[in-house]
Amino acid sequence: MTDLTVKAPGISGTSGVSALDGTDGTGRPARLRRELRAIHALVHRDLLRLAGQRTHTALMLLHPMLYLLILGGGLAALIPRSSLGTGYQTYLFPGMLMMTVQTPAIMVGIRLITDRQSGYLRELLMAPVSRATLLLGHCAGGTMTATAQGAVLLSLAGTVGLPYDPLLLVLLLAGMILASFTITALALALAVSLRRAETFHTLLGLIMMPLLFLSGGFFPLNALPGWAHTLAGANPLAYAVDLLRRCITHRVPDQQATAGIEWAGRQPPLPLEAGLLLATGLVALLWAARRFNRPE
Repeated sequence: MTDLTVKAPGISGTSGVSALDGTDGTGRPARLRRELRAIHALVHRDLLRLAGQRTHTALMLLHPMLYLLILGGGLAALIPRSSLGTGYQTYLFPGMLMMTVQTPAIMVGIRLITDRQSGYLRELLMAPVSRATLLLGHCAGGTMTATAQGAVLLSLAGTVGLPYDPLLLVLLLAGMILASFTITALALALAVSLRRAETFHTLLGLIMMPLLFLSGGFFPLNALPGWAHTLAGANPLAYAVDLLRRCITHRVPDQQATAGIEWAGRQPPLPLEAGLLLATGLVALLWAARRFNRPE
């Protein structure tokens, strides 16, 4: 269970003098420093939680590792390399990276709801910073913790036949940061509209697993029926998985995996896929900020 008693250092519920910088906050530079310190405090809170919940973190990493090493290893002997353009474990690796960052990114939305129920969110809202800043701090913290957990699985790249090429690792890490931001923003956009964590869990069960299966992380999208192609084209996770897989193909030419997302029979440019992911996250975060600005 998430420890709701963890406080965000540097944020206090005062209405006059800022507890963040000791000024009256009337100047624009002072206000900017106050907002940035609030974001830093919330990110620090999430990193402290990650460091203090090692067992919980290990259990979240266990699921994708089992898929990658056991399921992937077993199916690798049954699925011919020619049908995928690469070994099945290598094909599965981007999908498992996405599964790894998905869970901690979604947990940000659950924490926002439980913080509201416990009264901790009300304490945060008393701080002399904007609500949008608090939401941005939650999003930044979720993005960093999700990426940190994804980086642990990324260290297993050699076990699936990928080289420890520095540029490849940087590209995959950048792709995970982008995907973590988008998933976190979408989770927050859903969480600000709900009041019960049970409802959030139920909706996630209905939404996230279908999105993961329609992402191309487990099997090629061209093996799906036509109607599923349309759904996959509107699935942010499909673009994230395709982005990671194409980064591998770019650096390791002999790993030519089958095509993922296609528009009219052609793959969209890699920068366009990254731009669409970023735009989706920004739109979701802006919408969440607008909802979050409404009085509790």
